Amino acid sequence: MKIKKAVIPAAGLGTRVLPASKSMPKEMLPIVDKPAIQYIVEEAVASGISDILIITSRGKTTVEDHFDRSPELEKRLLDSGKTDIYKQMLAISEMANIHFLRQQEAGGLGHAVLCAKSFVGGEAFAVLYGDDVIIGDNPVCKQLCDVYDEFGKGVVGMKEVSWEQIKKYSSLKTAPVREGGNVYSVTDMVEKPPTREKAFSRFSILGRCVLPASVFPVLETIPKGVGGELQLTDAMAVLSRSEGMYGVDFIGRRYDMGSKLGILQACVELGLAHEEIGEDFRKYLQGIASSL
Repeated sequence: MKIKKAVIPAAGLGTRVLPASKSMPKEMLPIVDKPAIQYIVEEAVASGISDILIITSRGKTTVEDHFDRSPELEKRLLDSGKTDIYKQMLAISEMANIHFLRQQEAGGLGHAVLCAKSFVGGEAFAVLYGDDVIIGDNPVCKQLCDVYDEFGKGVVGMKEVSWEQIKKYSSLKTAPVREGGNVYSVTDMVEKPPTREKAFSRFSILGRCVLPASVFPVLETIPKGVGGELQLTDAMAVLSRSEGMYGVDFIGRRYDMGSKLGILQACVELGLAHEEIGEDFRKYLQGIASSL
C-alpha cells in the first residue's frame, strides 16, 4: 500500500534559536522567501502524500494561517494585476489536505506522534520532523516510501555523523542490504547514547521515517526515556528488534532549522540557488568574501 499520510511534529519551543522564536514559531522562520515548514510540506507532497497532519502547540496559529486561504490578500493581488503571485499564494492552500492538531503538553516526539493515532488509523505513515529541511532532486520522504513499498517494514532516514553528534541524536545497529547500496537493515537503536561504547554505529536518524501503525501500541506502553519524555526512537528500537526495520542513507542536503548555524546555511545555499535573486546574491557574496 502506498504511503498517503504524513505527520509533521512542529510543537517544539525552539529554545535554540531564541530570541527569534519568542514570538514567531521556528517553523515559520524564512528561508529566502518561504517559511521552513513549507519546504517540508512540499517535500511530502512531492513524495505522493495527500493527507498531512501538522502537530502544533500553543502560540503557533501562524502556521495554520500560512496554509489557509487569505481572501483579502488574494483580492488585492488580483486587483493589482499580480496574477503570478496570486497563483503562488493559492497553491499554498491547495497542496494537500492539511490538518492541524495541538499537542497540549510538551511530552516529546513520541508523544507528538502518538497524538496522530486517530488521524493515521491502521495505515503506515511518514513522519517529517519539523526541525529538518532536506533538499534534493529526489525527495527524501519518497526515498523512504520506496523502500517501505519494497520491504513492507518501517524505514528511517539516516546519515553518518560525528561521535559528538551521536550523543545528541541516536545510534543505529545496521547491516547493508545490497553491496554498494544505500539501504540497510536496522536491528536495534539507542537514543542519545552517553558514551561511544553505548553506541552501535555513527549512523543516526535525521529527520525522516516511515512507520507502521504497530508503533502506536508500543508508544502507549513504553516508559518515558531521555529527558523524561516519550521518545520515538525508543519505540522504533522495539520495532527494530521485534519486526525489523530498514534505514536509507539518504541523498539530500539537510538543514537543522533548530540551530542558528543551520538557518544561516539554508538561507545562503538556497539563496544561491534561487532563480530570482541567486545570481545577484552570488555577486554580493563574492564581493564580501575578500574581506573575510
